Amino acid sequence: MKLYRHPTMRRWLVRALLCLVVPPCAGAQEATTPDIEATAAAATAAAPTAAAATAVEVTLAMVGGRLIDGFGGAPLADSVVLIADETIVAIGQMGQLAVPEGVPVISTEGMSVLPGLWDMHVHLMIVGHSDYEHWDRTYPDRFQRDIMPAAAEQLLHAGVTSARDLGAPLDEILAIKRAIADGALAGPTLYVSGPFIQHRPYPGTEDFRWGVNGVADARAKVRRLIDAGVDVIKLIDQDQMTMEEVQAVVDEAHLRGLPVVAHSHRPEEIRRGIAAGVDCFEHTGLGTAPEYPEDVFELMKGRANTLFWTPTIAPLLLYEITRDNPERIDDPRWRHGLPDDIAADVRQSLDHLERLSYYQLMPRRRPTLQRKFQQLREAGIVLMIGTDSGVPLVFHSDSTWRELDTWVREFGVSPMEAIRAATYWPSVHMGVSDRVGTLAEGKIADIIAVRGDVLRHIALLQDVDLVVQRGKRVK
Repeated sequence: MKLYRHPTMRRWLVRALLCLVVPPCAGAQEATTPDIEATAAAATAAAPTAAAATAVEVTLAMVGGRLIDGFGGAPLADSVVLIADETIVAIGQMGQLAVPEGVPVISTEGMSVLPGLWDMHVHLMIVGHSDYEHWDRTYPDRFQRDIMPAAAEQLLHAGVTSARDLGAPLDEILAIKRAIADGALAGPTLYVSGPFIQHRPYPGTEDFRWGVNGVADARAKVRRLIDAGVDVIKLIDQDQMTMEEVQAVVDEAHLRGLPVVAHSHRPEEIRRGIAAGVDCFEHTGLGTAPEYPEDVFELMKGRANTLFWTPTIAPLLLYEITRDNPERIDDPRWRHGLPDDIAADVRQSLDHLERLSYYQLMPRRRPTLQRKFQQLREAGIVLMIGTDSGVPLVFHSDSTWRELDTWVREFGVSPMEAIRAATYWPSVHMGVSDRVGTLAEGKIADIIAVRGDVLRHIALLQDVDLVVQRGKRVK
């Protein structure tokens, strides 16, 4: 057997070639935003030529599309992407970069080609049912077998090749993560928190919400999660914990190299999270309050460039969208992979949306969203795409594109900035930007393509035509 035909040797050869043109430190984990940008620019400027592709066996070529690489530069027309095993080995243009003879070619003519999307806030254990209490009582024994696999595949078919699951029973979500990594299940590469950390679990939620009682217990719970294999620690209701407990959670996670995310539903949650050194906040929060309090806004600005935030803003608009356009509930994509009885239960729970208490405040919150979103941007916080996918009425099959569309259509974010918030910045936050999140030589080939120009019409992402994950076409 020729050595370069072995996948491991193939990857080693690609990395060896990259080392000839990229300094060894270029792949190291970034520490600050300025270093991140400098490293990205250096890596792009020093990208290897097509010669890299000749030293390995190219296994797939994507030819003809307009490539948006995630770094924020001008798109590359008539692009050619050459892939060996799971790795991008060359990027160029038609007429300048040749496809080796006999290599399978996927035509991307007329398409936008971009990195696989990230969704930084999903819940695979839920799929849009309106009644949490009923769901938590009825389906725990079917999470791993039926519900999580269906949710994961729906996300992947929607173009999400990486996702952060922020709240699920520990054993079940780790089993799904491993099954996807091993190729036994279809789904995005998962970064998981396992159970929430909070003062006291809500009744009936103890499997996926862990209470803490004192500093020692807080540290012990975090160590247990990390030893099990989670990628991130999640705090909720930290304003109900002692400050010492909150600090213990953050310190223990950071000691082991993991980021901490926290809810931001109330001002004191944000104050305590920032004081303790939380890395990322979830949701816009504050209910119908018109803006973040002045002292909280000042604390945000004090963490400019170092604090990440996932606003999860589209779900707050979905009630009115679906109330006025109920055909959305008839879209068969949210049923994909779900057993008929579960799909029927979800559908029945969404009858008479206007009567359900969960949605009553949402129309009143909508007028406050513009100001809060603008404050997050003005504070210099790094915003990322996340959807709370799986919560009532929020389906894994259409949540991510709706968040992107909301940023662009409702809040004036440029399509390029929104795409980077769903590709580049999530990979930076999770410390894996040397491997994924952008399209460049040496990166993992997580690539999607959609017919048309997404920089003019971001809503085209609702119908992703092509998904390549780790170098293999999965849609």
